[in-house]
Amino acid sequence: MADSTCALRIGGAVLFFAVGSRKILWRRKEVLDMIHLQIKYLCLLVACTASTFSQIGWSAEWGNLKGRFIYDGSPPAPKKLVPTKDVAFCGKHKIPDERLIVNPENQGIADIVIYLRRKPSRISPVYDATATAEVTLDNIDCRFEPHVQLVRSGQTLVIGNKDAVGHNTNFTVFANSLPNSLVPALGSFRAKLTETEPRPAKVACNIHPWMSAVVVIKDHPYTAKTDKNGYFEIKHLPVGENMQFQFWHETAGYVRKVTGAKAKVSKKGRVKLNLDGDFDLGEIKVPPAIFE
Repeated sequence: MADSTCALRIGGAVLFFAVGSRKILWRRKEVLDMIHLQIKYLCLLVACTASTFSQIGWSAEWGNLKGRFIYDGSPPAPKKLVPTKDVAFCGKHKIPDERLIVNPENQGIADIVIYLRRKPSRISPVYDATATAEVTLDNIDCRFEPHVQLVRSGQTLVIGNKDAVGHNTNFTVFANSLPNSLVPALGSFRAKLTETEPRPAKVACNIHPWMSAVVVIKDHPYTAKTDKNGYFEIKHLPVGENMQFQFWHETAGYVRKVTGAKAKVSKKGRVKLNLDGDFDLGEIKVPPAIFE
């Protein structure tokens, strides 16, 4: 849009210059009016050009990474979990086994985590607004929602309970201090996250042992999880910087032995990239054996 607007204004400037050169014998007032208009269009042209180069500079500084993970085999049938505690309440809900979800229509794998292993030298300012935001992990219908939550150190994790029964939330973390707290019915508590975690942290409810979740805590915003169709995107990554990304899944651990990626993936499910703009890893096929 900026380019087309500039083109129109440049065309207008050229037209005025051409008319001015042919009408040089006009009366003095008309000539002065023409000069004023030419100066006006020159000013517009300079401002438009500066704006365009500013936009080009912004887009050249950051790039997006995307891709898709698919199950390279017949999708497993969805499983349901059977409550063994607080059955009168939890038994009223259909509780899916979310430790491996494959879309039967397109083989997309949900909740594969993709994260930058180390904090880059610079982070896009578009993430400043959410640097200290609150992020929610709820207990609802005797399951965690969302099943995989992405958090940045500096943010606050709000653990809520929408159920009529109590839960507790037990985090397997190494760097942060998160209490194994009882969350009463319709209650909540807040936990300030200050450190990056080396790996995604598993979450459990010791009262209801079928409940599980994953929280990814990094000291930067460059994390993503695949949607129900297997797609992911990490936006506004710094270009011209050596970066290494990790593929991880709750059941498989490191997502390895994959095929089809448009970049080399290591035996530990890692890929090294140095972006010069947007990059599509393509359709990444995951062997069923790593989930067994």
